[in-house]
Amino acid sequence: MTDSLFIRACFKQPTERTPVWIMRQAGRYLPQYRAVRAGHSFTDMYKTPDLATEVTLQPLDILGVDAAILFSDILVVPEAMGMELNFLEGKGPVFADPLRTEQQLKNLNAVEATRDLDFVMQAIKQIRRALGDRVPLIGFCGAPWTLATYMVEGGASRNYRHIKEWRFKRPDLLENLINRITESLIAYCRAQMDAGAQAIQIFDSWAGLLDAEGFERFALKPVKKLLAAIRRPGVPLIYFPKGGMLWLEKLNQLDADVIGLDWNVDPVEAQRITAGRFALQGNLDPTALYADPEQVRRHTLKMLAAFGDGTGHVANLGHGILPDIPVESARAFVETIQSESAAFRKTEQAG
Repeated sequence: MTDSLFIRACFKQPTERTPVWIMRQAGRYLPQYRAVRAGHSFTDMYKTPDLATEVTLQPLDILGVDAAILFSDILVVPEAMGMELNFLEGKGPVFADPLRTEQQLKNLNAVEATRDLDFVMQAIKQIRRALGDRVPLIGFCGAPWTLATYMVEGGASRNYRHIKEWRFKRPDLLENLINRITESLIAYCRAQMDAGAQAIQIFDSWAGLLDAEGFERFALKPVKKLLAAIRRPGVPLIYFPKGGMLWLEKLNQLDADVIGLDWNVDPVEAQRITAGRFALQGNLDPTALYADPEQVRRHTLKMLAAFGDGTGHVANLGHGILPDIPVESARAFVETIQSESAAFRKTEQAG
């Protein structure tokens, strides 16, 4: 797939237009997804390769996106490390017994990805067979800091009291946990690539919780190690630190190919700070898709203009698509990118 728009854009190679995909593109905003979900638990869906394949492919037929992303969850790694994970209606993911003691930390398992997460690898293989050479398949994982936050808090939190206590009172425990998660993620990402994933995105959903020193120590340091360990020719690596745009300059130390931008950063400023070191992905505010299709088109064109001629740009939202977004608005976003982005290249060249 080295000739795909998505792969070329990730490596900042020339493309005739901007590629586009959507975070959480296989999700509840799609009636077809809801129809599958009605008969199965969320856990059953990501642990059953046939179901994971079916919903992974849905957005390609419905929206015509330029990349598929594996249907799974970032928390499969903590689960494989021995934590009991449940998805509760209205509450999301919850760990029955959050990490609160040093002994619990010692009891965590080292992940053997091909054994403990074989259902993920089987899904990747099955999706790749179904895709053929249609579009690339993106694998993913949660970043060490984000997974540690979920594991210590036990789920979503109002003030993140427990993980912040570890950060300030027991940074040694937190660093130990993050190191163990990082080792498991290295094995997991390598196994995904061996199974056929053609790109890897690292989701750092809680990066914005950290102060500058904490971001450097507990987010960037382990991600830097992870990226170096899983680097493989021809497989782009994407890092998405949601809420971490304040520390954008610090990202220049990473060996990533693509940096995902949330909607809180101006693309022009992001391009200035990163100075061409990375391709950039994003970054329309997901709530812009509540607008009608014509308004979505205008918002999307404004985003495209901010990325200049579009070289090294992968269009996406600034976070995952929301479950009650109208499908026609999501389709307007994708179709606008695909029909209008080539014009920005011509405009820049003419100028």
